[in-house]
Amino acid sequence: MIETLPAGVWAAIFGLIGGCVLGLAARLGDFCTLGALESAAYGADQRRLRLWGIVLGVAIITTFLAETAGWAEPRQTFYHTISWNPIASVLGGLIFGYGMAMAGNCGFGALVRFGGGDLRSLVVVVVIGIFAFATLSGPIAPLRVLLFPQEPASTTQGIAHLLAAQTGLPALTYATIAGIAAISWALAHHPLRQRPGMIAWGVAAGLAVTFCLVATTWAWRESFGEVSVEGPSFTAPLGRTLIYFMTSTAGGISFSVGMVAGVLGGAFAGSVFRGRFRWEACEDPRELGRQVMGAALMGIGGTLALGCSIGQGVTAMATLAVSAPVTLAAIVAGGLIGLRQLIEGYQPD
Repeated sequence: MIETLPAGVWAAIFGLIGGCVLGLAARLGDFCTLGALESAAYGADQRRLRLWGIVLGVAIITTFLAETAGWAEPRQTFYHTISWNPIASVLGGLIFGYGMAMAGNCGFGALVRFGGGDLRSLVVVVVIGIFAFATLSGPIAPLRVLLFPQEPASTTQGIAHLLAAQTGLPALTYATIAGIAAISWALAHHPLRQRPGMIAWGVAAGLAVTFCLVATTWAWRESFGEVSVEGPSFTAPLGRTLIYFMTSTAGGISFSVGMVAGVLGGAFAGSVFRGRFRWEACEDPRELGRQVMGAALMGIGGTLALGCSIGQGVTAMATLAVSAPVTLAAIVAGGLIGLRQLIEGYQPD
């Protein structure tokens, strides 16, 4: 079946579908990383933060159900095939989180805002992509390789799979426990339970991640490994998309290109539906400078950590990769430090 279209086109189509759902979830369900942190820490509103429990719980359970059914191969994602470097996860996560606060959004959030007409976010997207590739394969790459070499994994890199190997119980058992715990934590918050539409979009976002893993697994098998098994992420994929649109290289049309286009399309549709699409530009050079700096830090940090708040925080977490909770915690810590500096005028020692 895949012979009717090139493998990369199929992957781009799958990314487009998943990205559209995520873009709509962001616009119609208020799914946002920095927004969740800011609302919880400074707005006395945990609904957006608790929504993450819905997204993660659904993504974890359905991903492992798909693996059990033979539909998905989460252990073929690079979160599992590359040996985990805890220092790179923590340092990269802190850098990314701090940059996210300085820029006012992560890569995913910037795409969503650009889809709503915010031209400032286009600058953030472009700078993330440039610095991600500068760190991945450009002038910063030799230093990255020297300090944080990436080695093929020689042992299992999944929490559920490690526990399964030690106890003999299926990995699905541990994934179900983790997923139910995340969903229960989310629904224990009464204000979130009063927003069924928000919950529904959280479920949709979680299912979109699993869909991407299932769809790219199919493409990986049909293409004999030409297409990688992957889910949503918005650091290096932004760079790949920029290079593709400029030169049609960087791997050609791919899942990353489709995902970025899908998020933009979904965000645009959601903005129009809510009557919130409007063009915006930066009027304060200092603000623009801060956003550029933050975007550069996100590009570097996300590459070091092998993923952003969505890549490690949602996709890797859906596979219960050992890197995911540590990296996500570092991103949250970096984001809170940055928010404190911006909102309270705090200056780190």
